[in-house]
Amino acid sequence: MSTLPRPGTAHPAISSGAPAGKRIGTATIAALIAAAIVSMPIVAIFVIGFSADPENWQHMMTNVIPRAGIRTFWLLLFTGIVTAVVGIGSAWLVAACEFPLRRLLSPALVLPLAIPSYLAAYAFGEFLDFTGPVQTGYRALFGYTSSREYSFFDVKSLSGAVLVMSAVLYPYVYLACRSMFLMQGRAAADVARTLGSSPLRVFARIQVPMARPAIMIGLTLVMMETLNDIGAVEYLGVQTLTFSVYDTWLNRGSLAGAAQIACVMLVIVAGLLIVERVARRRQRFTSHKTTAVVPDAVRLRLTGMKAALAVLFCIIPILIGFFVPVFVLGGFALRRVEDFLEPRLLDALWHSTLVSSAAALITVVLAFVLSYAARTDRSRLAKGAGRLAALGYGIPGTVLGIGVLIPLAAFDNALDGWLRQSFGISTGLLLSGTGFAIVYAYTVRFLTMAEGTVDAGFQKLSPHLDMAARTLGRSGLQTLRQVLLPNLRPAVLTAALLVFIETLKELSATILLRPFNFNTLATLVYEDASRGMAQDASVAAMIIIAAGLIPVILVSRSLDEKR
Repeated sequence: MSTLPRPGTAHPAISSGAPAGKRIGTATIAALIAAAIVSMPIVAIFVIGFSADPENWQHMMTNVIPRAGIRTFWLLLFTGIVTAVVGIGSAWLVAACEFPLRRLLSPALVLPLAIPSYLAAYAFGEFLDFTGPVQTGYRALFGYTSSREYSFFDVKSLSGAVLVMSAVLYPYVYLACRSMFLMQGRAAADVARTLGSSPLRVFARIQVPMARPAIMIGLTLVMMETLNDIGAVEYLGVQTLTFSVYDTWLNRGSLAGAAQIACVMLVIVAGLLIVERVARRRQRFTSHKTTAVVPDAVRLRLTGMKAALAVLFCIIPILIGFFVPVFVLGGFALRRVEDFLEPRLLDALWHSTLVSSAAALITVVLAFVLSYAARTDRSRLAKGAGRLAALGYGIPGTVLGIGVLIPLAAFDNALDGWLRQSFGISTGLLLSGTGFAIVYAYTVRFLTMAEGTVDAGFQKLSPHLDMAARTLGRSGLQTLRQVLLPNLRPAVLTAALLVFIETLKELSATILLRPFNFNTLATLVYEDASRGMAQDASVAAMIIIAAGLIPVILVSRSLDEKR
């Protein structure tokens, strides 16, 4: 006969910690394996980087890293400033103010997330080109006939890269800040207003400081995405550390040098993550529930010129970040409808679907293991495995490509050498020369995204479900299969969808790890744009954008539901 646990004691299924000498559970062991899978590329990069010739380090630290590092610093700095201004300002306007079109602009401000940065760069390159609509109209307006008669903004520059990155990445800051402004309620702002503070003073002195944790989260994501980009910076002629990894490895044939640059980039990523965590830890702001649930009741109503400026401030980022790329690439695609049936496009679509589906499946399984281990075994070991596995998202794709290739190539060479000596059989490149390497890189990079989504689903399920099932005689496996999995189906499907879409857009790791004659939609666009034929890449680009709209729509719907 089963008995209920005594009050004050922890149930085995949800114990708060492992007693001394307790055997490590199966879920925790699986979580540790998942963490080891993620950490292996990081270890491989440092092993190769620090085992190379010291003179190579000296060359990199003297000639390559300083120049590329300075460009990367300025790109990160200015992109961070612009995304902060646009993201914070637009989030405050739609959350705290009432003005025309606010309900439409609030979800529309998320649309640029559907545009990968490299697609935005190709679109802006065509849009602002000498033969593009902007310069053509400029010459017609002022009567110019040659480019020598006037000066115009050069998009293929550092400032152009800042424009492109900011246009498609500001939604990270916008989403984080909008949620925070809505959660703050109006109590603190109303008190400040009754004491004579103006709305702008309340915004600058009270609401922005209270939103610092959200701002840091959004800016950290912006910095990591900027650091990860390779397609946009190469096209725009900005030699960042990411491009230096690609150039040093493939064009100069120095894997050790690329690994050394990758080590520097990992240090930068670790610094960004530490700053973000410290900023969140030191900022503690709370709000009474009764003030946090009525943000819409007391919006600041804007009229006249203030309302017009608010609409303009919110609509310009949408036009630049979403409608310009769609206008340019969509226009090219409409003139190439027959390309939808082109064999090279169909092959790339099949390859993208294949590797993205495999990555989504594997990633969701590992994410479920990590989340389930954290739920059933709340020991430091299980939590540490989850945190270690979460590091993958911060690794830039080019860095991850090196880290994945090194151990897989070592395994392939060792297996091939053993089989040659023992049986006279050559296996070739079983892992590093196939799509397996791409799937592995996708899994490491996007495991954090899937784990966060699945864990959010677990958080909605009360621990009492586990306890009730166990007291009714179900084993841990039966509880998982009959109770938890059916309730987690929406979260698992959402995680798989998000990973599928993100891997469909991924370029940095794919371009380094793909086998010969293996193109995905992203690499197909990259190849055509690199040859100056962005028009030929437009159909594949529009497929990527259409797929990217799916998570954007999900996010917009969740914003409406939370409101």
